[in-house]
Amino acid sequence: MKHTGFTLIELMMTIAIGAIILTLGIPSFMETIRSNRLTTIANEFVTSLNLARSEAIKRGQPIVVRKTGANWENGWHVFVDIDRSTIAKTNTFDSGTDIELRVYQALPANYILRGNNNFTNFIRFDPSGTSNNIGSFALCDNRDGSNLPKPNTSRLIIVNRVGRVRMGIDSNNNSIPEKEDNTDLTSCTSP
Repeated sequence: MKHTGFTLIELMMTIAIGAIILTLGIPSFMETIRSNRLTTIANEFVTSLNLARSEAIKRGQPIVVRKTGANWENGWHVFVDIDRSTIAKTNTFDSGTDIELRVYQALPANYILRGNNNFTNFIRFDPSGTSNNIGSFALCDNRDGSNLPKPNTSRLIIVNRVGRVRMGIDSNNNSIPEKEDNTDLTSCTSP
């Protein structure tokens, strides 16, 4: 009678090859997960801006997207800015008169979302759909703490004067998005 099966050496070689393949594949898989997470966060922010723009047109009133903490990564909310009676109440949420449409929670740790000087605290969309200013937002996975965009760790969200929102492109294929002047994003904290 002949016994069939694996020898101990064959089994150990199979396990060793499997371990090598797994060791090589996990970093690539983790990079894919990080990239997808960054894209998801960017899409969520773009969606909130598009919501504000469409609600401004639909309601015929200014809609504001304003950060809820010290920085945009601490969260933001979208609201109908009804009470604009004083400068202090303009573009600031007043729970007594304004209507809150949606609240977005803080981003996961290590992510930075910052607007340029035009969007330090808020962006407003008027009933015509135009934004109060032109500018951009930088979103970065700042895991290394450098505040610098590295390949595949950043997204740029651009808002033009008519209020249209788009993602920054990477025409030079270095995996870092470019600003309106076709230069690479150079800082996560001041796009």
